[in-house]
Amino acid sequence: MIVVDEAKKEELAVVLEEAGVVGYTEISRAVGMGLTGPRLGSRAFPRTSAVVFTILPPAALDALREKIRAFCAHCGERLKMVAWDVEEVEL
Repeated sequence: MIVVDEAKKEELAVVLEEAGVVGYTEISRAVGMGLTGPRLGSRAFPRTSAVVFTILPPAALDALREKIRAFCAHCGERLKMVAWDVEEVEL
C-alpha cells in the first residue's frame, strides 16, 4: 500500500510501471491527518492523498522499494509505503 499526494499520483504510476508492477488499485481523494498535516479536501485544507494497493512477490517488492526511494529523493516527495503478507482466497 502506498499513500501519495494526489498531485503526484501520475508520477507514481510511472514509477510503478518502471518497477514492473502490472496491476494496482487506486483510491483517489483520500482524506485524513498525518505528519504532513491535514489533508481534508476542504477550503481550509485543500490537499488530498491517493492510496494505491498492489500485490507483489517478495522479489518485486524489493525492486519497487528502491524505485520509490529514488523517486522520493529525486522530487522531494514524502510517501508512505506499507507492506504486509497477504493470502489470495480461492473461490
